Amino acid sequence: MIQALKRKEHTINAEGEILGRLASRIAVLLRGKHKPEFERNLDLGDTVIVENVDKIKVTGNKFNDKIYYKSSDRPGGLKKTTMKAIVMDKGWGEILRRSVYRMLPGNHLRSDIMKRLIIK
Repeated sequence: MIQALKRKEHTINAEGEILGRLASRIAVLLRGKHKPEFERNLDLGDTVIVENVDKIKVTGNKFNDKIYYKSSDRPGGLKKTTMKAIVMDKGWGEILRRSVYRMLPGNHLRSDIMKRLIIK
């Protein structure tokens, strides 16, 4: 068992970074997969601070064409939102947060892991 958990703080400059590659790098650090003592059922990850989120690059025509879906699980409850609408409404930080969120495992650890992602 891990005796004393030491969480490091990583600061990432997102200027000029591609969205998906940046999100996968952040997900690895948040989960702790870069550590030799990694265990998939434990939360051993570090804290990640992301700066200059407004300068993230998106390749192709995703900015206009990518659609995010949300469902209320009721008939006719499917809602669609484009990346452009989310950026205009909530900013690039929300796009990065959603990307990282979906790269983490969908279990009870995900909400605790996401609390250590700080977007400036």
